[in-house]
Amino acid sequence: MPEIISIGELIVDVMRMEVDDPLDEPGVFAGAFPSGAPAIFTDQCALLGRSAGFIGAVGNDDFGRMNIRRFEEHGVDTNWVAVSDELSTGCAFVTYFSNGDRRFLFHIGNSAASLLPEPPADYFEDCRCLHICGSSLSAGERMREGCYRAAELAWERGASISLDPNLRPELLGGAEAVRQVCEPILRRASLVLPSASEAEVLTDTDTAEDACRALLDRGVETVALKRGAEGCRIITRGASVDVPGYSVEAVDPTGAGDCFDAGFVVGMIEGLTLEECGQLANACGAAAATERGPMEGSLAREEAFERAGIG
Repeated sequence: MPEIISIGELIVDVMRMEVDDPLDEPGVFAGAFPSGAPAIFTDQCALLGRSAGFIGAVGNDDFGRMNIRRFEEHGVDTNWVAVSDELSTGCAFVTYFSNGDRRFLFHIGNSAASLLPEPPADYFEDCRCLHICGSSLSAGERMREGCYRAAELAWERGASISLDPNLRPELLGGAEAVRQVCEPILRRASLVLPSASEAEVLTDTDTAEDACRALLDRGVETVALKRGAEGCRIITRGASVDVPGYSVEAVDPTGAGDCFDAGFVVGMIEGLTLEECGQLANACGAAAATERGPMEGSLAREEAFERAGIG
């Protein structure tokens, strides 16, 4: 059974070729590319040499076959990736703006992505970490309940729970709704990997410092605060470590945070120091942004550790 498991949307991304090209006007797209925040995370974990499995669903179509093929090529366990004959594979249309903003148009809730299978409890028997994304919690009640169930099964078997808030307030109706849907996962989470703004929304605080303190006060053991080009700050009850980022030419930032998450989780499972976990996470996140397509810049183990400067 996999030691790292994630659950949620397995979709494709189709993105604008040019910056500042809005979705409400005709234009040129690139893709489709394998995607979905938890899927990107799982794929990167497998590339880093760990046993990783995914719980999700695709349609019986070309996009679904592309996603499953990518997983199988990289060694992800797909025993609990369901294939639907009734609904097509989910997708997201994405455009980027010069001020750093992104805009998404999602087709998830009424796609095959919403049809999460329910693996038996023993699928989590060897699980050391279950990773949950806020995007999955935002994608409809059925997916949300599937994430909650998986978290309880994994937690009961001694697995740690990691949460990337990956917030989609526009899908939920505001910050209070975000906190409500994240609460059952946050209650079990030992690792949270937010940006500063996500941490503040998640805890209803005004600064990243207050947000991190609030997370630790409620039982989270480690907060890996993403700081973009500046790298990350890792906070525990006894330590705070700043790890500088890597300078790269960003082509497509989608998936960078999920690859960061994978590097950090793998580092923790392998017993690396907090600083080394941050170095590996930063290396994976930076590389992901250098290629068009959320999984296309993901690093294999040897290159990831070399870039991170970890022997």
